[in-house]
Amino acid sequence: MSGHSKWASIKHKKGAADAKRGKLFTRLIKEITTAARIGGGDPSGNPRLRKAVDEAKGANMPADNIDRAIKKGTGELEGTVYEEVDYGGTGPAGVMILVEAMTDNRNRTVSELRKIFSKHNGNLGETASVDWMFKSEGRIELSREGADEDGIMEAGMDAGLEDISEEGDVWVATTAASSLYAVKEALEGAGMEVTKAELVRTPQSTVRLEGRDAEVFLKLCDAIEDHGDVQNFWDNSEIDDEVIAKLSS
Repeated sequence: MSGHSKWASIKHKKGAADAKRGKLFTRLIKEITTAARIGGGDPSGNPRLRKAVDEAKGANMPADNIDRAIKKGTGELEGTVYEEVDYGGTGPAGVMILVEAMTDNRNRTVSELRKIFSKHNGNLGETASVDWMFKSEGRIELSREGADEDGIMEAGMDAGLEDISEEGDVWVATTAASSLYAVKEALEGAGMEVTKAELVRTPQSTVRLEGRDAEVFLKLCDAIEDHGDVQNFWDNSEIDDEVIAKLSS
């Protein structure tokens, strides 16, 4: 397995950094603040903010924290202005890695990320140097209960649904990046339970990792994930589930 699904599996198996409540809250606050600054403080008219607020509520973030983050974004309260930056790099065996960060000090962030890559047999290149490898898409997960392939297709096609697949106990609907929220609302309007909706970067080809390369790569993933300015990252590795399970134990 590879790309988004692979890393989602790693995060599940390793209980990665987002399971740490304080770190998760910090990331969500940055996203809420930035979304409000760019698109306004009304979630009903700002899909990015609505998604961030929904995630914060799902993580049991107190309503006061959410409200303060929105007000900092709109300028009603004083707060830090974060800059969105993408960084591109390579890891063991030439795996490409795209890092999405929010920072108030670009020089500090790139210096720290460069050290992380170097320590784990990688190299941080020019900003967004690997963008061409990753296609931006919308990914929606739906509960298998109360939904079937025909129903999903019928409800989502006019809104921009592109593909449907099965992954474990969920349906996965794929959309163009610009259609994510429209398809999500169409599916929910048809009575289906959307368990996750997010923008992803899907690799156009993959690099298979085994043995020592896989071990070093997973340590690199952990180090990137643990950096406070990193919001998300994507890679084009391909690692067998058995290898992940062995290295995660």
